[in-house]
Amino acid sequence: MSNYQRNSQSKLVYSTDVGRVKEEVTKPEVVGDGNVRVRPEKKGRGGKMVTVISGLPMAGNDLKAFAKQLKKRSGGGGAVKDGNIELQGDHVDIMVDHLKKEGFDAKRSGG
Repeated sequence: MSNYQRNSQSKLVYSTDVGRVKEEVTKPEVVGDGNVRVRPEKKGRGGKMVTVISGLPMAGNDLKAFAKQLKKRSGGGGAVKDGNIELQGDHVDIMVDHLKKEGFDAKRSGG
């Protein structure tokens, strides 16, 4: 393994005074605050409805894996953006019920 390779949880740091490369391991930050909100959103999406889930106390690969599970549950596509899960289509009620079964205190917000 060369000195310039790194894993997903480390940050490459170069020190000029000694000329060596060393890795600093950082913990992924949890984005959500635990107040899980599920809302429908249409603005800026060409009139298409999207279900946005915010406040999940997860980050990184855990959030992506959970988003994959939710996409499978809703039967559609989606993405993880800025710590929020965006699912294609209006699945607010289905997601609130599913998140409550998973142990989250999920609430509907917005329209």
